[in-house]
Order: sequence, then C-alpha cells, then structure tokens
Amino acid sequence: MERKPEIVDCGRQTCLPRCPSGRRQANRPAIVSAFLPERIKYDGSQIKSLWAYKDFGILGDSIISFIGPCDIPQDAILDVEDVRAKNRIFSPLMLHFIIEHFETDLDKAILRQLLLTTIIKDIIEENISRRLKRVGDDLYSENRRAKLSISIASASPVSTKIHFGINIKTKGTPVKTIGLENYRINPKQFALKVMQRYIAEMESVRQARQKVYPCT
Repeated sequence: MERKPEIVDCGRQTCLPRCPSGRRQANRPAIVSAFLPERIKYDGSQIKSLWAYKDFGILGDSIISFIGPCDIPQDAILDVEDVRAKNRIFSPLMLHFIIEHFETDLDKAILRQLLLTTIIKDIIEENISRRLKRVGDDLYSENRRAKLSISIASASPVSTKIHFGINIKTKGTPVKTIGLENYRINPKQFALKVMQRYIAEMESVRQARQKVYPCT
C-alpha cells in the first residue's frame, strides 16, 4: 500500500506534486518537498531513481527528508573510494535528505550537492555559537576532529540523485562523529528549514535564467 508522506508547506510555494496528467497546475512548484514522519533506515536503496514516486507517489523533482539509522552494505556503496578502502558507513540515527532532479548532468548534481552542503552549514551555524568546517561535501566540527555528515551525488539514465545524511546520535559510528543532538537542534524543524531554503535557491536560479540578455 502506498505510504502517505507529510507534504511540507514551504511558505509562498504550496509544495504539492504534479496533477495526474503530468502538467503542472497553477501555483504548483518545480520541486516538491516532503518530510516523512516514519523512521526509515537508509541502506542505499533510496538513492535509486524514482524511489519517491515508487514508494510515496511523489512525482517529479523533489527533496525528501526523514529520520532513521544509516547502515549501507558494501554492495550498495556508490563511492568507489569507500569501496576500495572497505569503509563501513553506519550511524545509529541520522536526518536524511534525498534529492532527485529529472535531468542527467552529473556535474550539475554535484554543484547542487555542494549548495545543499552550504545551506546545511549556514543553518546549523545560525543555531550555534561555533563555526563548522566544510571540506567538499563533508561537514566537520570546527576543529575537524569530528565528522557531522555523509553525502553522495550520482546519476542514472533517468535522473540525478543526492543523498545527504547528518548525524543525530553518534554511538557506535566507525569514526569520531558529532551530531545534531550535541548542538541541541530539533531534526524535523531543521529539515523543514533546509528544504525551504533549497527550494528557494533553486527558484532563484530559475528566475535568474529568465531575466538576462544573451551575451551576443
């Protein structure tokens, strides 16, 4: 049976999916956002194309968030560097973001991944008195002694996908980590802010494309 996500109100955008015909109705956004209230273990299967549509009926470009543990088997790890090093990717509890855009440009997906990383860093720093350290698409404590997040961007013939996971709890992680619990940040409220800001940034890109003359 299809599970019903909590569709998030993103302010001036209604954040509802497309109509059944596939055409966007008036006031319907280019990107759907949803927070899933149930606990879901991230095991790598969620990075597959059309996961949001197959499991939740969310059609089109989307940013989905949920809370759950993370334990990725070796045969589901996409980062070949981790595969070669036989790294274990595990966290007892994370806040997860899954983004899907229906285009196949991996370079653009990686740039979106870095934008998401920066958004998350900014929002955390707005809530704490310390600075985080960003190294590529990874976030660390200010002294870089503890890792806060994991992330991957990938592409298929259908779409590009991004997974970004932020530790909430850290007991049993294979490397030294820190989590939202340490910063006393409410995961759901944080997720709503991140999704809203990501959609706003994507909308600003769309608008910027529509108001410039060609350089001829």
